[in-house]
Amino acid sequence: MSVRQTDIDLAHALADAAGAAIRPWFRAGAEVELKDDRSPVTRADREAEAAMRRILEAERSGDGILGEEYGERPGISGRRWVLDPIDGTRSFTAGRAIFGTLIALVEDGWPVLGVIDQPVQRERWVGAAGRPTTFNGAPARTRACPALEGALVATTSPHLFDDGDVPHFMALVAAVSGGYTRQGPVYGGDCYNYGLLASGHLDLVCESGLQFYDFAALAPIVEGAGGRMCDWNGDPLTADSAGHVLAIGDPARTEEVLEALRAAA
Repeated sequence: MSVRQTDIDLAHALADAAGAAIRPWFRAGAEVELKDDRSPVTRADREAEAAMRRILEAERSGDGILGEEYGERPGISGRRWVLDPIDGTRSFTAGRAIFGTLIALVEDGWPVLGVIDQPVQRERWVGAAGRPTTFNGAPARTRACPALEGALVATTSPHLFDDGDVPHFMALVAAVSGGYTRQGPVYGGDCYNYGLLASGHLDLVCESGLQFYDFAALAPIVEGAGGRMCDWNGDPLTADSAGHVLAIGDPARTEEVLEALRAAA
């Protein structure tokens, strides 16, 4: 699976278009609606995805598209663009600039190109198979984590986890905090946490209940920065993954993280 420079250039164009659609609505009182699954959506979400789809329909008419707001358009090329116009709509509506636009290119179910774009702070991570991850054009690298105890772990919220997953997450928190319950995880952040991990500011991100458009862009970014992305069993993330997601900055800690999650079983 190869990623062409034209693919990367197109991903940048998509992120630029989404950002232009989102920024006018940030802290501007965008009305919030609730979808059938009770998740929030705003006009900014819809306008950003529509802007990206217009570009893809013009530039890559044979590629498929999967977007959170407008569903799936089948393609004929074996490639699919996976879009989440605002990952972290709750943060967006609260005026917190820790949401992001997620753009992925997927081949045969495997993410090969990913973008996290924070349009307000104008921060952008780009990862592509066979290439190092960049942050605003400069190399990004995860940091070494010499021991699981003391690692800095983040999640958006355990309230978003699937039923029964919270005890496993709390077992991981106990392992990294060494019994000091005041040394808890970082909460909030959505996709922004994965960019921070790729840039060496976090050690672990643990989530549950994610959809493919929530995580497809993340694996190329984290892995291109030297980290590892997998599910809670240690398996790679693909279109068939169930939504249990781990990002591990230092792959040497992988087995310890998996063992900690299993400790609650």
